[in-house]
Amino acid sequence: MINKRLLIKNLLAHNDENSFYDKKRKIDISQKEGKAKFLKHVCALSNSNPKNNSYIVIGVEDEDNKIIGVDFFDDSKIQNLINAYLNNPPIVQYENIPFPHLPDNKVVGLVTIRGIGKLTSLRKNIWKYYGGAVFFRDGSMSMPKNFKSNITDVNSPIVEAIENHSKNNIQHTLDSVFNFFNKKKDFQPKYKVFKEYFVLCWSGKQKIVGKEIFYSRVDIEMINEQVRLFFSTLDEVAINHNEDSFKIIEYVNLGLHNASKYYKLEETVIRFENNANYTIETNLLFEAPQFNKRVLYHIYNSNNALLEKLKNNLKLNKNEEIDLVNLPETYLICYLNNFHEAIDKLIEAKPYLKKHSEKAYLFFKESLRILRKIKYS
Repeated sequence: MINKRLLIKNLLAHNDENSFYDKKRKIDISQKEGKAKFLKHVCALSNSNPKNNSYIVIGVEDEDNKIIGVDFFDDSKIQNLINAYLNNPPIVQYENIPFPHLPDNKVVGLVTIRGIGKLTSLRKNIWKYYGGAVFFRDGSMSMPKNFKSNITDVNSPIVEAIENHSKNNIQHTLDSVFNFFNKKKDFQPKYKVFKEYFVLCWSGKQKIVGKEIFYSRVDIEMINEQVRLFFSTLDEVAINHNEDSFKIIEYVNLGLHNASKYYKLEETVIRFENNANYTIETNLLFEAPQFNKRVLYHIYNSNNALLEKLKNNLKLNKNEEIDLVNLPETYLICYLNNFHEAIDKLIEAKPYLKKHSEKAYLFFKESLRILRKIKYS
């Protein structure tokens, strides 16, 4: 199996981006411009390398190839974005690859793009790119080109050689297991070998609620693949496994007036096959909680008044400080109950929350993360 960390190093050895490889310091698909540029690069790499994998490495300085890392990216619905905007969409996988020298909260993003042998084009307009546009790689640039009926393939031998030089070895596997246990010794690290080949390590902070066991600050690392799954302090997940699979169910704790309840958000299942292959499947499980509309109108109007005080830089009393921490969650609940303007208000609140309260801003980011998962599904 391919050692993803070694693969990234071998790709970076090609100092200049080319028609099968691109590198970025970071990407941002939360805005239309960032989505459009990402889709352009995916389209160009798919068309320029139709019979083998293409790659985008994220978290690398452009000038000197220094690996600086990026924040963990948990958008498992990225393929849905590709399918929505591209004709003949390639198969795209985003993986978070840990590097020993990076802090725990930083990884290198590896986007693997596998074309389907057909010309990929934009399905509809986005940002300044028009529907029907076709992109190809021109050296290190993704450029619009006229339609090509015959897509040439000159990269397969090069890509195959790079991948062959990126295979696993026993020393790396053992070193990585010991490294994981040393770094996560305060969070009950465990490991399991699946199908006599895959070594999976995980750790987390345990929390018991009634008869349920939840974990936060969960790290899951597939050692053979250098693939990492991560759930933050704000996340709460349940973990189950058998001889064939490892399952993580993520929950969100939502409610009003301190009367909260756990709701299933998303299920991630890693399935291991006998032929040394594996799959990672994600399924949205979320069903929006419904609340009394009269109560929600009161909360929505209170949130709006609180936001106005923030915008006018007015001092908040003790109760308002508490309400401010809950503001992102309550705006989210209002939106899930068909208060469509609530999401605009939440976005409007971002700079004021960031300036006023670190805790409220963390809950703002968590609310957007939940919303993004629901939206892409």
